[in-house]
Amino acid sequence: MSLWHCVVAYLLAIASAALYGAADFLGGIGSRRASTIAVVVTSQGCGLLALLLILPFLPASSPSTRDLVWGATAGVAGGVGVALLYRALAVGRMAVVAPTTAVCAVIIPVVAGVLTGDRLALLTTIGIGLALAAILLVSRQTIALSEEAANSRLFPPGVWLALASGVAIGLFYLALARSGTMAGMWPLVGARAASVALFGIPAIWNGQSLRLTTPVARIAVAAGVVDMCANAFYLVATRYAPLSVVVTLSSLYPASTVLLARVVLGERLNVWQVAGVVCALAAIALIVGGDSLPF
Repeated sequence: MSLWHCVVAYLLAIASAALYGAADFLGGIGSRRASTIAVVVTSQGCGLLALLLILPFLPASSPSTRDLVWGATAGVAGGVGVALLYRALAVGRMAVVAPTTAVCAVIIPVVAGVLTGDRLALLTTIGIGLALAAILLVSRQTIALSEEAANSRLFPPGVWLALASGVAIGLFYLALARSGTMAGMWPLVGARAASVALFGIPAIWNGQSLRLTTPVARIAVAAGVVDMCANAFYLVATRYAPLSVVVTLSSLYPASTVLLARVVLGERLNVWQVAGVVCALAAIALIVGGDSLPF
């Protein structure tokens, strides 16, 4: 595989991280204003619709049954992960929840990639370690805690949900990457169809309303389309570069979430979070440049 393919794959993974962070930010905002299930079904459904609309304009592909099964498996895991993440973002602090999820999400596929033969350059390995440090630094808080919060400091609101979400998203990354190179975007069709059915059918069966107000519906639609674009970039990147590297770059999305919270919600970045963003940029440089250097 050529160096050019790897560099393009890394750039796609970085783009997916920025879009994942934006989608999570939008989903978290929407889930603070309406039912998490309604937001998830709407966002996932709109993402599926957007993909189906552009499929005729994409290069021809020939997905196998195996590709669709892996896509559906990814969809179930990803749907659960997104639902848990949106709920965690609704009840907890975004700067804590997003990085916690990312750490869990990156561990599973990185370990799987190394165990299945990914050989990483020294600088790439250092970059992955620095990326994990960046994720942790972005989550650091300097806000004074109340006595009650201090007593439960190890388990702030939303963290348990974030941990479970991270495991599910890690499985999503792993399953989606198992699809073949000739499958095109069809594994994502299977993934989204599975996730919409997973939440939509039980909600309708139980008579749960999925209606959203117009402002929240707009947020959910935007979250779904942005998330689908992120998934597409990630899927293409996994076909041209080591899974462990692509997942690590894609999992830098908490930096995007935190920056959006700063710009849109006015949340200030503390010194730890600034350091985390700097580490993230350095990690990207090391990972992208690792394969091009002779050590």
